[in-house]
Amino acid sequence: MTEQTVQEALRVVFYSHDSQGLGHFRRNRALAHSLAQRLPRLTGRPVTGLLVNGVAGIPTASVPQGFDVVTLPSVGKRGRTYGPRRLDIGMNAVTSLRGEIVRATLATFVPDLVVVDRHALGVHGELAPALADLRSSAPGTKVVLGLREVLDEPEAVQAEWQRTPADVVRALFDEIWVYGDSAVHDLRLTGELPRALHDLVRYQGYLGHGRAEDPDGLDPEQPYVLTSAGGGSDGTPLCLAAAAAPVPAGHRHVVVTGPQMSEADHRSVERAATRRTQVVRSVPDAAGLIRRSAATISMAGYNTVTETMATDVPALLVPREWPRREQLIRAEGLARVGAAEVLRVGVATPDAIGSWMAAAVGRRVDRSHLDLAGLSSVARAAAALTAYPATKEPHHALAV
Repeated sequence: MTEQTVQEALRVVFYSHDSQGLGHFRRNRALAHSLAQRLPRLTGRPVTGLLVNGVAGIPTASVPQGFDVVTLPSVGKRGRTYGPRRLDIGMNAVTSLRGEIVRATLATFVPDLVVVDRHALGVHGELAPALADLRSSAPGTKVVLGLREVLDEPEAVQAEWQRTPADVVRALFDEIWVYGDSAVHDLRLTGELPRALHDLVRYQGYLGHGRAEDPDGLDPEQPYVLTSAGGGSDGTPLCLAAAAAPVPAGHRHVVVTGPQMSEADHRSVERAATRRTQVVRSVPDAAGLIRRSAATISMAGYNTVTETMATDVPALLVPREWPRREQLIRAEGLARVGAAEVLRVGVATPDAIGSWMAAAVGRRVDRSHLDLAGLSSVARAAAALTAYPATKEPHHALAV
């Protein structure tokens, strides 16, 4: 790539704070692949970009050509609060360090588009100074807040919005993209989003159809049932119950525990596994594995659910209910429209899971009523935001 081509490329930055699981990064990575594939056709310009996140060890081969990864010092969830995952310097010092890395990245890279996943100001407000500086130094940059379709119970989310005032969000962001179908769950109606921000909302659809698949991913002998626990940090109860469940006749069972499950818990799942059950820690291609399965059991994290909804594979959702009820709300919403079935954590026993598997294999589920075209609609939205010359007028200055 020549220097001239680099200068003409659209520059995109995706930020995700990443505290538990891999969902935020995976969502942004799927979006990066979509923009890398579709924006050149829509705008006539190549695309280059950065994925800024707190997950160490992300293989660069998993991101699209022209993109790279910036890794922040990691933080982890402790109940509803955050703390350093590895560094022993205190949370304030960690977020200050993360904020300075993001500030330097944006100032040097000067993106045309910034997409912030879920937390508008990052962890403990770490993004606010960087975004305020960007508004001043590069007023033509478009900044988007990307939200999954369910945030949490309104009472819990309202406390978050008190720490992230709507006027600050309006000053820093141009649009809010919601990655869901408003006919299934509309966060403007549930009280999850302040009314002052409703006019910024653009529903894009679930990020379902068009997810990249890895041809070299795990390809078990078919037919098989799949159980997965996302990142795995809180998936041990589900994996233990599923591994011990009776496997339908003529099928195999694959249990993916997740890269963040502890080694001790992973071994306990292996010990619990019945005959014809294979336990693996992670797979490079969850979407393809789901699509080829006879039925799936999973928690109700956004990415796993949307990858499943893009197929006609029967799905049993066993949602996490603490410290957030987001997964339960998502699972129950999809159950109401006939797209999935739900089993609460307290009754997700081996026998219950085995009974569901036996009844599910051999049937298909019609999900054509869901809006699953979010990856293509986001590309069109990004093209619309970046299609015009940058304005020379700076945004309203914001003191942060």
